[in-house]
Amino acid sequence: MHIQTHIMSGWCAANCLELTPKERFLAMLAASLPDLDGLTYFFGRELYWSTHHIYGHNLVFALLLSGGLAAFCTHKLKCFLLFLGLVHLHFIMDLLGSGEGWTIPYWFPFSKTEYVWSFGWDFNGIENKLVALAFLLGCVGIAVYLKRTPLELLMPELDRRLVRWAQKLKIGPFS
Repeated sequence: MHIQTHIMSGWCAANCLELTPKERFLAMLAASLPDLDGLTYFFGRELYWSTHHIYGHNLVFALLLSGGLAAFCTHKLKCFLLFLGLVHLHFIMDLLGSGEGWTIPYWFPFSKTEYVWSFGWDFNGIENKLVALAFLLGCVGIAVYLKRTPLELLMPELDRRLVRWAQKLKIGPFS
């Protein structure tokens, strides 16, 4: 699945809980950082195909990432559980939307067992685009009703401008 979809999934999930701006930002990282193993792409296609979905797509990485990010949080247990859930959501989204042949070696490095979903859809398929659209609409809804965007921590002025623009989208019984 596309990295921006993972990032938006973290933002949408984090906004379902009472969290600080930093914790919401870290949720976006938790949702997307399993794809760090994809950086091998810059060192050659062969290395990428042999390592992507390996080192960042397993239980050990999920626990280490969730614990490491939660250490920076005010709500440590709540965030640890959220981050762990988001990493697992990342795995599920990748099983469904990464195209044919991608597996998840969940028990790596303890086992070579890999999981695959034979009904997964094409990486550039309409299904991935619809999932991305759903999360994008969720992000817009958060901007409209919760008055914040994924930029709230890193670019607060742009966040405020986007929220002001989003307020013009308020329609219906919730306006």
